[in-house]
Amino acid sequence: MSVPVSTKTSRKYNLDLEDGIEYPSSDGKPMGETGTHSRVAMVSIYGVLDRYFMNNPRVAVHANMFMYYVQGDPKRNVCPDVFVARDVDNDYKRRSYKVWKEGKGPDVVFEVTSRKTRKQDLTKKFEIYRDVLRVREYFLFDPFEEYLDPSLQGYRLVAGSYEPIPMIKGGMPSEVLGLELQRDDVELRFYNPETGKLLPSVHELAREVDLVRREAEVARREAEVARREAEQEVQRLQREVEELRRRLPEVEA
Repeated sequence: MSVPVSTKTSRKYNLDLEDGIEYPSSDGKPMGETGTHSRVAMVSIYGVLDRYFMNNPRVAVHANMFMYYVQGDPKRNVCPDVFVARDVDNDYKRRSYKVWKEGKGPDVVFEVTSRKTRKQDLTKKFEIYRDVLRVREYFLFDPFEEYLDPSLQGYRLVAGSYEPIPMIKGGMPSEVLGLELQRDDVELRFYNPETGKLLPSVHELAREVDLVRREAEVARREAEVARREAEQEVQRLQREVEELRRRLPEVEA
């Protein structure tokens, strides 16, 4: 049920020692089988949820992080593509997630399934999330619709067993997140039923930031033009005042 990983590393920044035992924070392997798998995990899921919970100090969102669930045995680990843990510190300095240190496992796990990970996602990881970590919700997403049928699957822990989460009007509800998962071409999107809107993607946010930046630049230029016009008007009035002062003695004479 464990996913073994080498405990040897030559990179000092990966060292994570506890009681003289090393818990590696990286195995040096690429995250996704394709660029699309990596983008979905890191951008569509992690990037969006990290921003969504960024102001909540008691919700941790991590991606591609080793999770150790037996103290003293670093071989007993699993590495979810993305996970969300409630009621733990939102600590971005974590090198790994140790269940005994945090006091609990994750509440939601996402796996972006590919040819290489399909079997593990549906067997070893499935069992670890259900039986060992007791993950409340487990979601699997197949961007290319090649290895999962249906390509978006969700399971909710009920009385120690995983029960499939049904699709409702095109969305798969997550009780833990308070959001609905939706497929959008090869991407996974999150819909907020409270606002009636999709959570913005990283690219949409980037475009929004660019738009705001351009609008701010236009406003700055307009303000600069207005300032110059105001200065010119002040200078014109000053010239008129000076001219009136020069004429004033003539009027008095």
